Order: sequence, then structure tokens, then C-alpha cells
Amino acid sequence: MDWKIELVAIPVTDVDRAKDFYTSIGFHADHDHTPSPEIRFVQLTPPGSGCSICIGRGLTGAAPGSVEGMQMVVASAQQAYEQLVAAGVEATPVQDMGWGLFTFFKDPDGNQWAVQELPNYS
Repeated sequence: MDWKIELVAIPVTDVDRAKDFYTSIGFHADHDHTPSPEIRFVQLTPPGSGCSICIGRGLTGAAPGSVEGMQMVVASAQQAYEQLVAAGVEATPVQDMGWGLFTFFKDPDGNQWAVQELPNYS
């Protein structure tokens, strides 16, 4: 039996601002539903990813901005950095951490993301 991580909740204060942010860096807006006044569910997926994030209202008790360690893997950390900066995101210049090249950024609430280019060990 496979156990797949397919959805991770990211706590935000302003759902529309967060949705605009994530779509501006290339995430696809899959769903945006408000099944009740207390719940709004927005699902966003990074290009090529099998795992999505959800933001919204009534989805998690975690404090907005409290997420650390979210990580995406890309073919080129430099291209990812350039794409983030072009979208107006404050990202760190690419760093060689020994186990890959990384750039880091935060969403408008301060949730922290790492973007890794895997090392070539061949």
C-alpha cells in the first residue's frame, strides 16, 4: 500500500493575498471553495508537483507564518531564484549547502520555504 503526502496546510492571515502570492510564483490554483461561512478551502499546486498546499479559513489551528521547512526540489536553483525575484519575491541568492544548491524565501505571512537543486553524485 502506498502512503502519499498529497496536501499540506499552510496557515495564512489573508487568503486572497496568499493566493495571489503563490499563483504569482507559478503555483496552479486548483480549487477555491467556500462550503460554509467558517470554511474556505484553496488548493494550490507547484508546477510538476504531486503534492499541493491548501490555504484558507477554518482549515488549521496553526498560527499564520509558523511553517518552517517546506521544501521544493527543482532542476535549477538559479533559475528558481531568478523566477522568484522576477515575481517580486525576496529570495536569498543561491547557496551551496553541500547536499544541494538552495534558495530560500518566505510568503507574505512569513511561512518559510526552501528550494533545492539536488547534487549530481554520478
